[in-house]
Amino acid sequence: MFFHNFRYSLKILTRNRTLLFWTFIFPILLGTFFYLAFSDIEKNETLDVINIAIIPNDSYKNNKIYNEAFKKLSDKKNKDRLFNIKYIDETRAKKLLNKKKITGYLNFEDEDIKITVLTSGINETILRYVIDEVKSEETIINTLVKNEAMNDIKKGNYNIDYNKIYMNANKLLNSDDIKIKDISNNNLSYTMIEYYTLIAMAALYGSIISMFITNYYLANMNSIGKRVSISKISKFKLLFSGLLSSYIIQVFGLLLLFLYTIFVLKVDYGTNFNLVMLLSLVSVLAGLSLGVAVSVLIKKNDNAKTGILIGITMLGCFLSGMMGITMKYIVDKNIPILNLINPASMITDGFYALYYYNTLDRYYFDIISLVLFSAIMLVISIKSLRRQKYDSI
Repeated sequence: MFFHNFRYSLKILTRNRTLLFWTFIFPILLGTFFYLAFSDIEKNETLDVINIAIIPNDSYKNNKIYNEAFKKLSDKKNKDRLFNIKYIDETRAKKLLNKKKITGYLNFEDEDIKITVLTSGINETILRYVIDEVKSEETIINTLVKNEAMNDIKKGNYNIDYNKIYMNANKLLNSDDIKIKDISNNNLSYTMIEYYTLIAMAALYGSIISMFITNYYLANMNSIGKRVSISKISKFKLLFSGLLSSYIIQVFGLLLLFLYTIFVLKVDYGTNFNLVMLLSLVSVLAGLSLGVAVSVLIKKNDNAKTGILIGITMLGCFLSGMMGITMKYIVDKNIPILNLINPASMITDGFYALYYYNTLDRYYFDIISLVLFSAIMLVISIKSLRRQKYDSI
């Protein structure tokens, strides 16, 4: 009986052209509009190589840390290099700066670094940031050297090879995977946020499918539901067979959207594509469970339920940043509870976690949150469905 209901549900869903449009066509059309609207933003947001100058005095030449850092950051063999560096005297550096041929120049004065710039733009900010980062690295190395020397003294070794300790500390620090380089095209993408919310919306639009098939089996919605309600068919099996058929169709629609955005629109979802797909599959389940809950809990006709469901979905996508990328951060700052219960926000936040963070803790938190959301919606729906009684059918 379960497989009979499953096949019957698939047949009903695949013959409904309106549902197929919202599942397969609409997300692709919306993705195309995003591409046409934002295709040039990525090129404008990437950082150009920054022209700077360094005064090559004795203070700079004797500072191994800064020498090594700027050597790496200006290596022409590295496609992600950050700087073009001219090693010139201060008089010539001032002339180039006044002509805006360089962003700024660095003058090392003993332990102090003087940064000279004309304005306070993005490149100037990056230059100051790099100096701060290298200063932090220098502080760490000096601390490691001092601690190692103190350990030797405590052991009675007063013939300390400071140069060897320094080199070991430097190797230890350089073994870290964190590097300063231009990753703006990969990690500072504003348009990717729009594609994330597009996936969230496509997943949540599966709620329309699950709502439709659930309505089909409700006694107060149509004649088939009346016959089902007086039969001995398990309500749980009936709900699960409809949910499974809806899930398969919605996953197929989401796969089409991924194929289109990857191979036609050339959207890069990063290196963790398996995790992207896992999040998408869980997101579809959240959307379907929402549709079932709306269908069972709201005592209205098909059109009213559809309007309510689309309104909930669009509001959730709006709060997660689809209509304005700053909205999610505004909600996070002022009403964080909304994003904790908003499935669209959970989905986009899971993508952010993959895209921006080095650990997967936040990603798995969003996965668990979506699973819990789905479970709560389904439990509420099943209990409500079991309690439904009719005076006459």
